[in-house]
Amino acid sequence: MTVRFAELPLIACFGGTFDPVHNGHLEAAKEVLTRAVCEEVRLIPCHIPPHRGVPHASPAHRLAMLELAVADCPGLVVDARELTRDGPSYTVETLRSLRQDYGPDVALGWVLGVDAAATLEAWEAWQRLPELAHLLLLDRPGVSLPTSGPVADLLAPGLTDEVADLHRVPAGHTWRVRQPQQAVSATEVRRTLATGRSAAHLLPVPVWAYIRQQGLYGCHGVPGHSAESE
Repeated sequence: MTVRFAELPLIACFGGTFDPVHNGHLEAAKEVLTRAVCEEVRLIPCHIPPHRGVPHASPAHRLAMLELAVADCPGLVVDARELTRDGPSYTVETLRSLRQDYGPDVALGWVLGVDAAATLEAWEAWQRLPELAHLLLLDRPGVSLPTSGPVADLLAPGLTDEVADLHRVPAGHTWRVRQPQQAVSATEVRRTLATGRSAAHLLPVPVWAYIRQQGLYGCHGVPGHSAESE
């Protein structure tokens, strides 16, 4: 039986380059949807990442792959607002835009890895993030939240293990998703394709078909099924 709370609905937002979107992304998004009792999880592809290189695939291709990936995933939706905004894709600007859209009577959650949370000091206006959304943290192998310093000081007051807390106020809490950890990464997908091997086991079926059709990531003549090719 699905538990529903009488307080605020929660919308989670999952940003990233999605270069390409892979099975790990989808499984994490589904875990957040279920565990945090969200109305929906919005996958938000980044236009210009502030802290990494330019994505390998174009915004149009990355958006198309995301839309294919979530087509049969109820509760997962694609939000292209960062792709239409000039300049670096700062999370704080995206959250301000989302808060403007949804107002104060909806709880927002921003999904990020524990490894990314540990580097929040490098983010634009990072101290403002808890004012705009809850932070929903995905576990990463061998990575822990800092226990001292400015990031720890920012997150500590809002730390909670209670899902219900995410539905009582529109923002301010930090909550660990505690999802099964996924070994797959976009870097692994691109590396696999660069060596001429199939990435079918790492990707949603329609995304794998799209990559082959479009010849993305150097995928030319790569076999369609990993079982026969690896």
